[in-house]
Amino acid sequence: MPTNAETIIELDRKRMQAMGEKDIATLESLLADDLIYTHSSARVDTKQSLIANMQSGATVYSSIEPSDVRAQDLGDAVVLTGVAWVKVVSKGKDLDFGVRFTDAYAKRNGRWQMVVWQSTRLPD
Repeated sequence: MPTNAETIIELDRKRMQAMGEKDIATLESLLADDLIYTHSSARVDTKQSLIANMQSGATVYSSIEPSDVRAQDLGDAVVLTGVAWVKVVSKGKDLDFGVRFTDAYAKRNGRWQMVVWQSTRLPD
């Protein structure tokens, strides 16, 4: 049986893949309703605004590739830190950059969901 840390690393990889594939059903399941998603640009989204921007085409992720991911298992919460390479079109502008991120998942009603994301852009 996988540990909480292993489970969350895999769930987060699935979430990143879902963003690149515009898989809204998976995102609806994995993102908490009270999500706070802080982009590397300092823009903040909720679950609703993040998904709405993806559906409208304002933000189109082609891929998010994680690496060097580490997990801290806190019982009913797991905090991840790592690096991700992001390819996205935001407001018509092609972007391709790396970020260092921290995100956290909480176990609620027997289900793991991402509750927070914070990323900082890596220097070019």
